[in-house]
Amino acid sequence: MPKSRLNPVADLPLDASLFAPGERVCVAVSGGADSTALLRALLARREALGIVLSVLHVEHGLRGEASTRDAAFVAALAEKFSVPCEVVVVDTRKRTADYKESIEEAARNLRYQAFREVLAAGKNDKIATAHTLDDQAETVLMKLLRGAWTEGLSGIHPVLPLGRAKTVVRPLLGVRRADVEAYLRALGQSWCEDETNQSRMHTRNRVRHELLPMLREYNPQIERMMAHIAANARAEEQHWQAELARVLPQILLPGKPVRGGGRSVTTRAGAAGVAMELARLQALDAGLRNRVLRAAAEQCGVTLDFDATERLLEMATNPRAQKRLELSGGLRAERSARELRLEPMRQDGTAKNAVSQVTCSYDLPVPGTVEAAAFHARFTAEIADSIGPLPAALVRVWQPGDQVTLRYSRGPKKVKEVLERMGIRGGQRTDWPVVVWQGRIVWMRGVEVAEGTEENGLATGLQCTPRIGETAIGPKIIDLQR
Repeated sequence: MPKSRLNPVADLPLDASLFAPGERVCVAVSGGADSTALLRALLARREALGIVLSVLHVEHGLRGEASTRDAAFVAALAEKFSVPCEVVVVDTRKRTADYKESIEEAARNLRYQAFREVLAAGKNDKIATAHTLDDQAETVLMKLLRGAWTEGLSGIHPVLPLGRAKTVVRPLLGVRRADVEAYLRALGQSWCEDETNQSRMHTRNRVRHELLPMLREYNPQIERMMAHIAANARAEEQHWQAELARVLPQILLPGKPVRGGGRSVTTRAGAAGVAMELARLQALDAGLRNRVLRAAAEQCGVTLDFDATERLLEMATNPRAQKRLELSGGLRAERSARELRLEPMRQDGTAKNAVSQVTCSYDLPVPGTVEAAAFHARFTAEIADSIGPLPAALVRVWQPGDQVTLRYSRGPKKVKEVLERMGIRGGQRTDWPVVVWQGRIVWMRGVEVAEGTEENGLATGLQCTPRIGETAIGPKIIDLQR
């Protein structure tokens, strides 16, 4: 038998570091070129990688017979290679109406909801999606056009945590779309064309078909340059998050100053407002000062845009600037002789507290157990037998500004961003529990937290970090630990 001119393993480079032997990988396949190529490439490599494959197709119900055709194509392709296939049908238009989202946003949220449910079933360890280098370039350009901060320019991440020890991985982020199609043609593999990808109604399509071709005239490697920007932005964001974790406790002041000295401090979770000593704030370099102000605003539940940040910077550094500002997002800033204070505001202009309905916290003995009725859960802390009792942990609702280091991540991430990527919204998101021990989040519902770090020379590794477990004690528990 004559040998094929193509080596399917070598001709479509994958990021093999995203997989470990023995993992069960579910490939999200729409039927388009990118996802079809991802499936074929993983099929060719599954023995070398030591992984077990299955297929998931999400039918969004937007394109009538074409959607049905795509689902049938994916099911037939999976059957051809004896791979289990699950087709999930969702109602995108209903979600658009219910949540006031765009079609694109609703479709994405439903897709990732399907991912979480598939992972929750316990039959898969990872979801693999077929985002390419072209997708990365389009995303970075769209973020740039919308005025994103550095973290926004990080674009599509190679790994997205989606639950306890569960992730979404993007093995094709370094591969061009043209190479994907050439790979499929060489294999003689057909794919489905989504006619909506040609529509100029959507921003991404205009960027793809109009803006990028124009930019390519100035730089033929524009897609790769955008991908480099995303990689650099991710690295820089990891640095800044670590720096903020170090600096913020030194800058932010608890409570309000009171007559006779001292400060009034509330222990209730989510108390409104934060303050900063102007002298310390002004002593920071410009880049860090900018970050600190934005982080302080986020502790009040407000994300600052460029204009609001510039106005706040002026207020913090110019003695002649106005003493009071009403900023976008319902944030009030007031400057005294020594402090800059930020408070979230109600619609009537008065200060408000965080919207969390969970206002209590629970001490968790280490080792030991506590019933946290507000979270409808019982929390248990365990330590190695050779270690005696340790300081107690605290079970509480997450707060704006909290950061958590996830397993396999290179640095701390904002809890707010982790919840956004998990698709946690509304009151469910507001009352999401975390466990804090020695100033560090060691457990967060729905994700796997890194077991330990080296902080200020103090080892907080596996040998002394408590292991936290959660058990439902009421009907409302939402347990996303996988």
